[in-house]
Amino acid sequence: MSDTSRQTLPHIHDVIIIGAGPCGLAVAARLREKAPGAIFTDEEHRRHRFLHRYGRSMPLKQVRNGRVTCCGRQTPSNTQDLDIVALDATHNDWCGRWNKLFKCYNIEHLRSPMFWHVSPADRDALLGYAYSQSRENELLEIHHCVGKEVSKHMRKRTRTQKCSAHSACNARVEINERDRIDYFNPSQALFSDHCRSVASRYHLCNGVVKKESVQDIKFDAVQGVSVNDEPLFTVTTDQGPQYTRTVVLSVGPANQPSIPRHAFRAFSASAPLPQVCHSTQIETFPDPIVRTRIALGQRTNVLVIGGGLTSAQLSDLAIRKGVSKVWHLMRSPIAIKTFDVELSWMSKYRNLEQAYFYSADTDEERLQMVKAARGGGSIPPRYHKKLKEHISRGRLELRTETKLVDAQLVTTEAGSRWKVETEPAIEDMPSFDFIYFATGIETDVASLPYLRTMRETHPIDEMGGLPCLTEQLKWRDDVPLFVTGRLASLRLGAAGPNLGGARTGAERIALAIQEHFEERQNEDEASEGSAVGDRNENEWERFVLGRGSKYSCLVEH
Repeated sequence: MSDTSRQTLPHIHDVIIIGAGPCGLAVAARLREKAPGAIFTDEEHRRHRFLHRYGRSMPLKQVRNGRVTCCGRQTPSNTQDLDIVALDATHNDWCGRWNKLFKCYNIEHLRSPMFWHVSPADRDALLGYAYSQSRENELLEIHHCVGKEVSKHMRKRTRTQKCSAHSACNARVEINERDRIDYFNPSQALFSDHCRSVASRYHLCNGVVKKESVQDIKFDAVQGVSVNDEPLFTVTTDQGPQYTRTVVLSVGPANQPSIPRHAFRAFSASAPLPQVCHSTQIETFPDPIVRTRIALGQRTNVLVIGGGLTSAQLSDLAIRKGVSKVWHLMRSPIAIKTFDVELSWMSKYRNLEQAYFYSADTDEERLQMVKAARGGGSIPPRYHKKLKEHISRGRLELRTETKLVDAQLVTTEAGSRWKVETEPAIEDMPSFDFIYFATGIETDVASLPYLRTMRETHPIDEMGGLPCLTEQLKWRDDVPLFVTGRLASLRLGAAGPNLGGARTGAERIALAIQEHFEERQNEDEASEGSAVGDRNENEWERFVLGRGSKYSCLVEH
């Protein structure tokens, strides 16, 4: 092959990460970390660092079989030098969409505790970063987590209440007082700066994230690109095709947000709804129509539909932005929870429910456990307190177990407003200037357009809209497509969609990618050895047939 043709060959990446959110950053950082310690206890972390530093200069004894490994052993190949690129549909920087939504919602603190972060180096990396930057004043304590914060009445009730073997009472985890420092909410600014420091530490800043929207993914040998018919991924984006040996899918909920259309019968299913928006599609808050009416001194009413934290944040923010009154509808009773899942799923070391989850026999059982653990939307006590304050001042009307059944847009000289009907009916309900749906996003891998080809050529089982991955978060054993985040909930558990699952998923994926490239390296070495053997056999055959010299068979190994 000439030098000119070599220069025109497309570049083949080692890893393409689709999605530049926290899960994608966690995977990229883990691939660049020499000695990951974020999944270890402090004692395990010290042992891991010791082995990494001195392991090659001293003999080690295996605990199981007593075998002693001599000095100077070869360490397994690492993944620090892998060619990594991340593709994001909306931004060319890590956590761009994440930061945009937090800024739009005016969220000051995360809901997650301090030990949920993206750094693979240390479990307490975010806490250490806060103290190193003298920003510990940006940490907000989470009450009712650590033992001292549980009231005497609650402790007595827990002791006397009869519960089944696997119920929430028996799974209750008493948090040690020494772990109190972990149960603080970091500010959004602190978490964002920490993510940037992680990206800078592992050299993931300049040109790694590219703003490209993925349209299709194929896995097969590519004519003119593959060497020895090696199967490659062809990731087609709006900027053209890219080629890679492995793909990591970290796209969050992945699906497009949808607004329930049953109440908007006057509009076709494909027609856009005026003065209606889903929470994930908000560009400015409140909408310019509402802002204009507030500036003119008109009375404004906004309807918020949803039962989770986002709906509470929108209601609180609308009132603080000057909306006269907010009506908040929930289809179920209000759920007050400090986190999305119970402490038995997410505590620092003793996550009891996670152990039950890993020991489940089938994906059906795991799916039911995830659904039961997450339930519907929930509101943390801090925001519930804010809502009660707005209710007492008459600025908020909160109605639970209420559904929106009909909505009609009425246009008058004063402008267009929504007239709605609910079930059960609410008397004296005003017309609304704007309707916000904070109803979440339904996850369904079958409806993702860029996975249509993969599902046809390399089908796998699906359960409840989630793919049934391998334990390594791999699409299939023969397909190095890895999935993390919410789409990997059948393997990561109920905390998979949260920051708690980002680092766990990154650890599994990094180990699997390292194993994949080690196998590929061994195959290349074996093929080179077989090529030498073939050459020797050919030379020997030529000598026997009288067409060659016996000295050509003497090849040094």
